[in-house]
Amino acid sequence: MKPFPPPPHRAALHPVLQWGILLAASVLLSAGFSAAGFPAALLLGPMLAGIGLGVAGATVRVPKLPFLGAQALIGCLVAHAVNASIVRTLLADGWLMLAVVLVTVAASAAVGLVLTRIRLLPGTTAAWGSSPGAASAMVAMAEEFGADPRLVAFMQYLRVACVALSASVVARLCVGGTPAPVAAPVGETGLLAVAGTLAVAVVGAWLGRVLRIPAGAMIGPLVIGAALHATDLASMSLPAWMLALAYAGIGWTVGLRFTRATVRATVSALPGVLAATLGLIALCGAWAWGLTFILPIDLLTAFLATSPGGLDSVAIIAVGSGADVSFVLAVQTLRLLVVILTGPLVAKWIARSAG
Repeated sequence: MKPFPPPPHRAALHPVLQWGILLAASVLLSAGFSAAGFPAALLLGPMLAGIGLGVAGATVRVPKLPFLGAQALIGCLVAHAVNASIVRTLLADGWLMLAVVLVTVAASAAVGLVLTRIRLLPGTTAAWGSSPGAASAMVAMAEEFGADPRLVAFMQYLRVACVALSASVVARLCVGGTPAPVAAPVGETGLLAVAGTLAVAVVGAWLGRVLRIPAGAMIGPLVIGAALHATDLASMSLPAWMLALAYAGIGWTVGLRFTRATVRATVSALPGVLAATLGLIALCGAWAWGLTFILPIDLLTAFLATSPGGLDSVAIIAVGSGADVSFVLAVQTLRLLVVILTGPLVAKWIARSAG
């Protein structure tokens, strides 16, 4: 008897139609989150819409240049809220910030070691995927050391999505039930002011990339913009529609990485990976709660500061929820640098220990 023929391959929808569906779903979800009072509704809506379409088989992706542009605009947004106090914060509480970072890195290493030893994922994939941040760098380096880059990317961006969702829920509970504005303009949005801000974004992103700074497209404009803003030489100014595009660019980039192929490849390991991710977030949350008894900071600020990854999305939520942006960005930036420096060493140590 002849075997049944394979099911016919369904052709993907035209890219224009895919973008239209993605945009419509993003608007509806963003409006719902905004009505419910969630900070960063314009980040969560596109991210969840992107996850849904990515898993459904969408082929569209956010091109690299627009994504870098979105990061640069977020850097300018944060620069408007950050001033010289971030330096004072680092000098005053630098040792405690380092302790926060080391706890997060140690917890992530423990999760990676457990996942590797129980063989939930093949080879050193779990070790690289559990690194708490620098997702794109970890994915790039993982392939060089024999790990499956698809599974590493899935673990990394699953954590980023969970961090964004959990941080937004915590912010919603801490801020209260006031509906969040869809997007509020930053500074005086005159033509010259906006043009100056865009110049900072372009130059800062270019320098960040040329100097190979981690998350340079965001950190470059943030540093330059914060310096200009703190010294009253310039003020970061962004209209609401531009911020909405930047939020959507970040959300779509994260969401569309959840493809049907990666979900199918990790379906057996998904419960364990999700449990490990939520466990790591809970551990960092407990550490954040403890910090409120040591430092004069609120729970939301501590939770955002200790969140294991997603610098751009955490920055958006911090600015939109009224948290102490200086403290959050200081800890998150320090964590990013530590992960970049120690990530490969920790991953190789986990692989040897589990082998």
